[in-house]
Amino acid sequence: MTWFIIVVLVIIAGWIITMFNGLVILKNRVNEAESDIDVQLKRRHDLIPNLVSTVQGYATHERELLEKVTQARTQAMGAQNMEEKAASENVLTGALKSLFAVVENYPELKANQNFLALQEELSDTENKIMSARRFYNTNVRDYNIRTEIFPTSIIASWFKFAKRDLFEIDDVATREVPRVEFNHGAPQPPTQTGAPGPTPPTPPAPPMPPHNDEPPQ
Repeated sequence: MTWFIIVVLVIIAGWIITMFNGLVILKNRVNEAESDIDVQLKRRHDLIPNLVSTVQGYATHERELLEKVTQARTQAMGAQNMEEKAASENVLTGALKSLFAVVENYPELKANQNFLALQEELSDTENKIMSARRFYNTNVRDYNIRTEIFPTSIIASWFKFAKRDLFEIDDVATREVPRVEFNHGAPQPPTQTGAPGPTPPTPPAPPMPPHNDEPPQ
């Protein structure tokens, strides 16, 4: 009987250790993915001062918009958790979209080599942020599912494995897809309205040839 109890306790302990280690592995993957996002966001934040300085040299009348971009960057750099980071980065993304829309009014700025290089580098950074976001969210979903399903949820509750937030951020390059209507202006067949018109009269039958009833001579 004693050996049976010992075996059962060993099995339970092994199960707890296995579940715990699995949660630790998933949590570490989430942390690594979050660190990758932070690296790319820092690169994005470092590019913005040079971008603002370049635009300011040509678009001197856009001071208010440039201040909004700078303020949004400062707010994004001060975010602490993923929820705050996502919210502040979306505000920054909106400010950058407005900035690039205004740039369309300044042909000389659009042709500036320094601006073009910054725009290209920022675009590359945005792509890396989107890639890091997808990798992070995949790991977060795996981790959150593991902490919620039974019986791993018991271990997660015992050892305080908290649920992690997804990272949802807009893309600066996102534009509204134009709506295209096909066959625009093509002639449409007339639609008949009201009662139908009168039926044309039937033409009369042709006259029959005369019939001769006299017997032949």
